[in-house]
Amino acid sequence: MSSFNIFNIAGSGMNAQNLRLNLIASNISNANSVSSSIDETYKSRQPVFAAQLKDIIDQKNKTSGVDILGVVESQAPPVMEYSPNHPMANEQGYIFKPNVNTVEEMANMMSASRSYQNNVEVLNTAKELMMQTLRMGQ
Repeated sequence: MSSFNIFNIAGSGMNAQNLRLNLIASNISNANSVSSSIDETYKSRQPVFAAQLKDIIDQKNKTSGVDILGVVESQAPPVMEYSPNHPMANEQGYIFKPNVNTVEEMANMMSASRSYQNNVEVLNTAKELMMQTLRMGQ
């Protein structure tokens, strides 16, 4: 494996964690939104990742990394709250809130942030090792 593949691997990890952080921010910012119907209620979104192993198994390309397969919406039902005086209440007096658990989202945010930081450290270490290798010839 080429030393430069380290940058591709860490970069794909950083890209994946960046998407994860953006989705977490979206989930948290919409956690307190309200709607008058189930269909219009914001649903929590999560990324789906996979390791890039096919090329390694085929031995065509010896790089790996993270593939972003997509984003899925939670299938959990929204929170129904009886609030007949709310301007967004439906005919029965209910409002619907997203199925976002802010505590879980904060834990995910800390995990994604640490993963991103770890990939940055991998890049910095690889760069420093390459620089030291170049200095050996001096």
